[in-house]
Amino acid sequence: MRAAAFTDLSGPEGVRTIERDEPEPGPGEATVDVAACAINRHDLWILEGDSAMVDADDLPFVTGLDVAGVVSEVGDGVRGVEPGDRVVLCPNETCGECRFCREGPENTCERFSLYHGGLAETACVEGDRLIPLPDGVDAATAAAIPTAYMTAFHMLRRAEVGPGDLVFVPGATGGVGVAAVQLSAVFGAETIGTSTSASKLERVRELGLDHGIESAEIDEIREAVAEIGEPDAVINHLGGEFTRLGQSVMRRGGTMAICGRTAGGESTIDIASLFLGHKRIVGSTMGTQDDLRRLVELTADGDLEPEIDETYALEDTDAAFAAMQDRESVGKIVVEP
Repeated sequence: MRAAAFTDLSGPEGVRTIERDEPEPGPGEATVDVAACAINRHDLWILEGDSAMVDADDLPFVTGLDVAGVVSEVGDGVRGVEPGDRVVLCPNETCGECRFCREGPENTCERFSLYHGGLAETACVEGDRLIPLPDGVDAATAAAIPTAYMTAFHMLRRAEVGPGDLVFVPGATGGVGVAAVQLSAVFGAETIGTSTSASKLERVRELGLDHGIESAEIDEIREAVAEIGEPDAVINHLGGEFTRLGQSVMRRGGTMAICGRTAGGESTIDIASLFLGHKRIVGSTMGTQDDLRRLVELTADGDLEPEIDETYALEDTDAAFAAMQDRESVGKIVVEP
């Protein structure tokens, strides 16, 4: 079978299409003929050599978390899916043994990890991580859901967002940013989003963004947000200086959920503002399998329409990562093996 592999951790030019043996499922596993696999900033960090989980000894490395396709074979002990079923994968990998797995939610597992291997014609996965797809949810749409939409959904829940709330989403045109805007609307909340591109902001407005701020300047953004209102929640997938910004603009008793470090791996906070304002800053990683199941239902019911910027053939996976690196996309980038 063909796979798009990282053969060098230098950027998009390190992606090559290679041949690999067709996988066979072991006990508890299933193989999926991959129809679509979305790519994420997580994958790009690996490709750029900015991840501790993969180094030169692991090459060639096949990434790809967000798998959708058709079950081709199942191993012993697999229940709930069978060959011919259309499915989407929950990419969470958990130990099932630690206190956090026992108490939940599953994404707090102390050995939490993520599946990799979807950028190939066939993927071998844990059978109990597969969710059947309803009629009307195509493979590309399904592949767009897991990482970005699970992450945003869980962050909104952690921030206790509800009807009438105001949600601030810095960097509203990326995968998690777009998902946060769309899901905030599902939650009945109003949104403020930022981007350096007027055209990208306009696209996100079409997806439900209520207030757009075209700027990358922290002080300018702070003033613009203040003119709109005090956010009840901040969905921060950027980190860096946007953490201090989010803390300063949100209301007394507000919550900021953080899931990423695109703008920097370290942030400063105003301690006095934190405790005097009764504000909360919480970390959040991915979501749960039940979150994904609910998101698939919302999509099938027409309440959510995951945004796909562009699709690429497997042999053009390098171009897909180049587009992500150039930050020209709005929404998800999907590879279709």
